[in-house]
Amino acid sequence: MNQQVIPVYLMPGMAANPTIFEHIKLPEHQFKLYWLEWKLPKPNETLSSYAKRMCKDIKHDNPVLLGVSFGGILVQEMSKYISCNKIIIVSSVKTKHELPKRIRLLRATKAYKILPTQLLSNIDLLAKYAFGNTITKRIELYKKYLSVSDKMYLDWAIQQVVCWDQDQALDNVIHIHGDNDKVFPFANLGACVSIKGGTHIMIINKYKWFNENLPKLIA
Repeated sequence: MNQQVIPVYLMPGMAANPTIFEHIKLPEHQFKLYWLEWKLPKPNETLSSYAKRMCKDIKHDNPVLLGVSFGGILVQEMSKYISCNKIIIVSSVKTKHELPKRIRLLRATKAYKILPTQLLSNIDLLAKYAFGNTITKRIELYKKYLSVSDKMYLDWAIQQVVCWDQDQALDNVIHIHGDNDKVFPFANLGACVSIKGGTHIMIINKYKWFNENLPKLIA
C-alpha cells in the first residue's frame, strides 16, 4: 500500500455492525477505510484482554482508530497496545468521570447485573437501547445497523461501559460529540469538538460533517 495513504479503522458502537459507516467517504488518495466488527467475548474476559484480541485485526503500523460510543471506549483501550497515528472517538467518553450519573449509579449499586438484556434480543428494544428513545419514529431505518444481539455479548458490553475505570484522558484522543446527545450528555464532557444538533447517532445522520472534517482532523 502507498505509504502516503493513511489506514483508518472504524469501530461501531454497542450492538451495531459497521454498516453505520456506509456513508463515510474520505479522499481515496489520502485514506483507506477498514471496518472492524464486534467479536463475542470470552467468559469473564476483561475489556483490556478483549482490546488486545481486537488489535490482531489491525494490519497496519501507526493507524488511525475511530470508535463510536462503546467502540470509542474500546479503541482507547486498543491504543494502549499498539502505536496509533490518531485516536478519534465519536459520541463517546474519555474517562469514567464523563459517564452520566445514571451509569455511575448502576456501578455503585451493581444494578447492571440484573438488567434484562435477554429482552434486547427484541430488535425494537435493542434499537431504542443502543440509539436512545428519540429514534422511535425511525426505528425501521436503524434496525439494519444492529446485528449483535447475543445475550452474553450484551451483558458483557454493558458491564464494560458501567465499570470502565479510566481516570485520566489519553493525550492523543480527538473527541467529537453532539450537543444534543442524550446517551452521554454534552454537559458532562471535557474538551471536545462540538457538533451543533448532533445526537448519539450523528455518525449516521450527520455523515456529511464527518466526510468534510475528518481529513482535516486527521491531518
